[in-house]
Parts: sequence; C-alpha cells; structure tokens
Amino acid sequence: MIESDPQSPPPTQAADAVAGKSQGRLIFERFLQNRISVVSLILLVGIIVFTFSATGFGPIPGWWKYDFKTLNPQAGGPTLSLWPFSLGDHPFGQNRIGVDYFALVMRGIQNSVIVMVVIGGLGTIVGTVVGAIAGYYRGWVDAVLMRITDVFIVIPAIVIGAVVGQTAGESGLGVWVLSILLALVSWMSIARLVRAEFLSLREREFVEAARVAGASDARIIFKHILPNAVGVVIVSATLLAASAILLETGLSYLGYGIRAPESSLGLLISDNQSAFTTRPWLYWWPAVFIVSLALLVNFVGDGLRDAFDPRQKRFKRRKMKEFIDAGAPRPKTSAPQTSTPE
Repeated sequence: MIESDPQSPPPTQAADAVAGKSQGRLIFERFLQNRISVVSLILLVGIIVFTFSATGFGPIPGWWKYDFKTLNPQAGGPTLSLWPFSLGDHPFGQNRIGVDYFALVMRGIQNSVIVMVVIGGLGTIVGTVVGAIAGYYRGWVDAVLMRITDVFIVIPAIVIGAVVGQTAGESGLGVWVLSILLALVSWMSIARLVRAEFLSLREREFVEAARVAGASDARIIFKHILPNAVGVVIVSATLLAASAILLETGLSYLGYGIRAPESSLGLLISDNQSAFTTRPWLYWWPAVFIVSLALLVNFVGDGLRDAFDPRQKRFKRRKMKEFIDAGAPRPKTSAPQTSTPE
C-alpha cells in the first residue's frame, strides 16, 4: 500500500486551488516554473532595452556618444574598461574606416529586433487567418488554401528572401519594407499547424453548441475556437521570430538584405570576414549577438510550449524519487542463478 506524503496537500485541496485560478494565471505560473525560460526572457528584454536606449530610436536620442555613421580618428582595438559603468571610448573597437563598432552592433541588433517583431507578428496573423479558414470550412476552401501554402513551402526560403531582399534593397525603403515583405512569405508553417488544430477543435461540443445558438462563422472561429488554439499560435510565433533573425542575417550576409549605410549583424560579419585573423573582434561581436538572440527566443518558446501544454513537461527525477521513497512498489528482479559444481 502506497502512503501519501504528509507534506503534500490532499487531492481535494489541490483541485480546489487549481479550480479557483483562471487559465491565464495557470499558464503564467507554469511558465515561471521553467527557470531557463524566465532567465532567457529577462536577458532578451534586457538586451532590447539596452540596445534601443544606447543609440536611440527614431527621434529619441540615445546615451551613447557616437553614432553608426560618423567617422572617428582611428584608435586601434577595443578599449573596454573594467571600471563599473564605464565602457571606455570604443568598447568594441572601430571598423576599417573608423566608425565606432559599438554603435554599429547596437544598430544591427535594433534592425534584427525589428525584423523579428514584424515577421513574427505579421506572419503569425496571416498564417493564423489562413489556417483557421482552411481548417474550419474544409472542402474546396481548404484544398485551395493548402495548395497555395504548398507552393510557397516547396520554394526554398532563402530564394524567396533573396528576391524580396533585392527588391527592398533596390527601392531603398529600408528594414521596415524588408520585414513586411519577408513576413508575407513566412506564414506557411503556422498556417498548417493552425489548420490541424482547427480540424480537431471544430468537432467539439462547444462548437456545435455555438452553431445551435445561431453564432456566425466568424464568431465561432475567432471567439470560440481560436482561444483554444492560442497555445499553438504563440509557440509557433516564437519559433518564427527566431528563424526571422537567422533569415535576415543570412540575407544581409549574402548582400540581399539590409545594406549600407544601414547596419545589420549579418552585414557586419560579411564586411569584416577578411579581418578574422587580424581583428577578430569585428567578427565575433555580431556573431555572439546573433546566436544569443536566436537562442533566447527559442528558450522562451520552449517555456511557452510547456506552459500552454503541460503534457510536454518533462518528468522530473526528483519527483520520481519522492514517489519511490513514499512506498511505491519497485519492480521485482529475479536473482541470478548460479550453477553449483557437482
């Protein structure tokens, strides 16, 4: 017989505690239990706030004394100071023509964040609408929308991105138009996931009850079914945002994305790859932030996935040990048979 842990609350008390909480609060508490995701979210927000406050954004000036366009006298390598609250004169050094590299990297992170937010937001909206309509109506509507989705999927993303980036670069419209155009060709994976979720949810009892009550199709899709599929949508959005950073970086590295005089992390690596052995800091600073941003967004997405779907949560060994120590029966193992000599 398995004895219950005296420190754990009775099942009725645990059920009452959970029943008194909203779905959003339960999701928030499950997300807070994932320490890696919480730390990743804090670091991601910290990097974004630090970056936009350093060099400013739009008409808002920053606290850093150099910008990413002004030429300065050459001062050699990085001058990072160990004194608290002091970055030195050129903490990341200068590029070949004397522009402050710290300002260039901060501007490149800003553009990467803009691309991440625009592609993640707009691509999620387009993919959710397409997937919701296809999954709800099925039939010829589903067939047409999914065939269009398949056409975009079979074309490599880097090829579509190169064409889009070339068009945006030649027009000189900047990172915003590049982000919007890339978002319009980055919604396919979310559309397929949302469609699969809608195909399952449309057969539930609450949807039938809404139809009987006279609710319109739009109300059923966006008021009843979509809130139950929001977990899939949010997790897919974080994965799309992480891939958007790598897509923009790759396009800028190849010369099809953001171009000078603007700054991009991929463009900085492309311009300074020849100086890898002589001035490696020109190569490593952009690379560190590219990897950091992509990893942090992915870690946050993992935490959101576990929060929205508790079944994805890994079983902790510590809980297993407590369960065994409480008196759970262990599997019996047969003793090894030894032959006795005659």
